Formats: sequence, structure tokens, C-alpha cells
Amino acid sequence: MIARTYTVAFEGIEARLVEVQCAVAPGAPAFTLVGLPDKAVSEARERVRAALQALSIALPSKRITVNLSPADLPKEGSHFDLPIAVALLAALDLIPREDAEGVVSLGELSLDGRLIAVAGALPAAMAAALEDRALLCPAACGSEAAWVGATQVYAAPALDAVLHHFTGRTPLNPAQPGEVTGSQNPRDFREVKGQERAKRALEIAAAGRHHLFMVGTPGSGKSMLAARLPGILPPLSAAEALETSMIHSLAGLLTEGGISRDRPFREPHHTASMAAIVGGGKGAKPGEISLAHNGVLFLDEFPEFPRAVLDTLRQPIETGSVMVARANAHVRYPCRFLLIAAANPCKCGYLSDPGRACGRAPLCGEDYLGRISGPLMDRFDLRVEVPPVAFADLDLPAAGDGSATIAARVARARERQGIRYASHDGLRVNADLEGAALEHFATPDAEGRDLISRVAERMGLSARGFHRILRVARTIADLDASQVVRRPHVAEAISFRLSSATGGL
Repeated sequence: MIARTYTVAFEGIEARLVEVQCAVAPGAPAFTLVGLPDKAVSEARERVRAALQALSIALPSKRITVNLSPADLPKEGSHFDLPIAVALLAALDLIPREDAEGVVSLGELSLDGRLIAVAGALPAAMAAALEDRALLCPAACGSEAAWVGATQVYAAPALDAVLHHFTGRTPLNPAQPGEVTGSQNPRDFREVKGQERAKRALEIAAAGRHHLFMVGTPGSGKSMLAARLPGILPPLSAAEALETSMIHSLAGLLTEGGISRDRPFREPHHTASMAAIVGGGKGAKPGEISLAHNGVLFLDEFPEFPRAVLDTLRQPIETGSVMVARANAHVRYPCRFLLIAAANPCKCGYLSDPGRACGRAPLCGEDYLGRISGPLMDRFDLRVEVPPVAFADLDLPAAGDGSATIAARVARARERQGIRYASHDGLRVNADLEGAALEHFATPDAEGRDLISRVAERMGLSARGFHRILRVARTIADLDASQVVRRPHVAEAISFRLSSATGGL
């Protein structure tokens, strides 16, 4: 007779149900794993054998076969240890077979039987809830998986606790969700002296999720400004927090089972590979653009990134998702992020500084920023120059609005967008506007239309550039609490689009 239990295999953020079948039959003693296991899954035989020996359970001198079904689905990861052990215990009649069939389990076994935390407990709990089964996982993963709330989650510290739970000797208590962590960003915009135009650009970017490109000399404050952006973004909604946490769960980034309501802020170094940025590698793991989903992706020294890596961002920016295609895997990850890019005006960094001479001007700047393709540059809604701050200004007291004040304005603008797009699927913020929705919600008044038409004709704007100006103007109108997009809103949007630092594109 065959004993069964269930676990999951991950395809992106989707957890596919896997049936773990175990048969103990007469024959030459053997322990065989089939069903397209990778090396980590194949090694589960020795970990399970040692863990059972630690419980003084000896395997019978029979042929043990474990099948992972469907057999044509690749099985990767050490989280198959626990379900294999549960299926084997059921096949040996040490735990009730019907109870083993009623759970989805995952977890890695140590040689002494302890259960070690694994990545992916949150999406596994989602899959268990869809199948109306309970989830069994290591104790360290219980508070993370319990966030799903639609299924019972049992978190065991070791295999002996699992055995006692199934036999009714010491039932496990359902796990409770971890803590919701609040904002931990101590950086405040009030600490930034000067740079009022850059602050305004970041406020607009946060209000409408518009991509921003900053150009300035070294030390002008680009990184300092970007680091303060999370402090003015609204917290994640419950749905966004769960969606983002599922990706972070797969990447093993959730700590102590807590879910953060802060928006992600990712800042990879410019030496990062294409797989690190977009996703890929072994198992087609999520990249930085997916880890920044519903948050911010900050790319400093933007032209220093390899040209091929930068150009792979073009499609994800437009679609909000990325397909990681490999020979043995085609995985789709969400990646709806706010891109903040920063660059020096040239290789030496002082092309635009009148106090220092650039020896190769203007070719130095043209060659350096020329590494960024035109189609990619066209996808930035906002472009702003960040000039150096005079030493005399650094001695002045802090001025301007603090992060709390700016965040309140951003929150009100986001609230207006949420109300406006409540009945429109796929629309969350102004950056999502396109087609008929763009014409309906972002068409300016007569004076505004006249202005943008003249600018488009004179400057040769692309259709994408024309539409992005309208989106930014809609956000500026929301910050101004205006139902109608007016000429001043359009004028400010145009000023951020036609930056001389980027060639007025």
C-alpha cells in the first residue's frame, strides 16, 4: 500500500502542489527517490535516514521507493526533506496515513532530526489554503506562513514533534503571524540643504510612481536624496504587503516571520550581473527588479552598468512583470517598481561644474551619458539636474519641508488616485495610465493642450514622451488638489522632461 503526503515546487512566486508517494515493498534493501529530483533532493535520503535513526527508528530491510509527482516537474531544494520523512513514517504505519494526506509540508532536516528553516513558506501556505489542507513547516517559518490566515499552520521544531503531533501525544498549536514592522527610516528631507528642485521631483515621483533620472557632480547629494525617498512613500496596503512578501519569502529575506509595511528599497552595485538585476541563475530566482516590487529600485552610477543589463529594463518598466526564460524554466515575476537613477554628467564628473574644468568637454559628457540608450532614457518621466551646494549654504539652518510633511501630501495625492481608479482594473497610480484612460483622466484644459502641442512639435517629442508628460501633469494636479490638469501643471511637467543635462530628450 502507498502512503501519500504533499509538498510544493516553486515556479516563480507560484507554488505548485507535489504529491509525495512512498511505497515499502519486499525486495533488496534500497531507498530510491524518483520524480526528477535535483542533487539537494536526492541527498534527502541520507538526511531522512539519519533523522529517523536519531529517533531510534530503524528502516526495514525492504525496498523503499519515494516518487515525487508530477514526475516531469523539476524538484529543487532541501525543503523536500520533511514531506519525504512524513510519507515514509506513514508508509511504516507510525503515523495515520489519512492525517499525512491532509497536510502540505516543507522543511529541511538536520542529522539529529531538527527542522531547519527554508525559503518559500508564505507561497507554500497560499498553495495549501487553495487545496484546503494544513501546512506543516519548521518552527522558524511558522509566523511567516501564518500570515495567509486561510489555513492552519503547524510549526514544529524537530521531527519528533511532528511524530507526536500526528499520533496525538502532543498536538502542535497553530502558529501565529509575526509582527508587522513599522517605518525604520530615520533619514529626513529636512536634513538636505538646498536642492529644492530635486526634492520637488522626488515628491512628484513618489506621488505618481514616476521614474526619475538625476544628473549631478560627485558629492552634490544624489544618493542622499534617493535614500530619503522611502520616508515619503505611503505604506504598503495589505494586498501589496502580501504580494511583496511572497517574493521576499522565496528569496529568504523575511526575518523572524515579520511582514514589513515599508516599501522595498533596493540599491544594487553597478557590477551586478544581468541575472542579479533581472532574475535567473539556478532555479530562475527573482532579481533586484522583482525584489523592488511595489517599492524603489535605485541605480547609482547608472551609465556604469553594462549596456545589456540596462536595456533589459526597458520591457519590465513598461509591463510591470518580467519573464525569466531559461532552457528548463520559464518563470514570470512581478516587478512594478519606481526606478531612481543617478549619474555624473561625464566620466570625470565635473562637466557642468563651472569651478572645475573638464579636459574633454563636451565629448566627455556625450560619450558617458551616451552609454544609456535613447529608448531607455525615453522611459524616465522626470529628469532633474542636481547642482553642487555652495559651502556658504551648508552653514545655513535647515529649511524646507520635512519628510513627514511631504509624505502627507504624497499620501493625499495617492488617495485621490485610488478613488479615481477604484473601478479600473490594472490602474493604481498615474504612471499606469495609458490609452483611453490616459485621454479621459489626464487631458489638460485648452491652455494646457495648446502648450504641450507646441512643445511636442518644436522639440520632436516621441509619443511615449508626450504621454509621460501628461501622466506627470496629472500627478502634479493631484498634489495641487485639482480635478483638472491646467497649464501650470503641464508647464512644470515639461520642465522636468526637457532637462539640458540629458540632452533635452
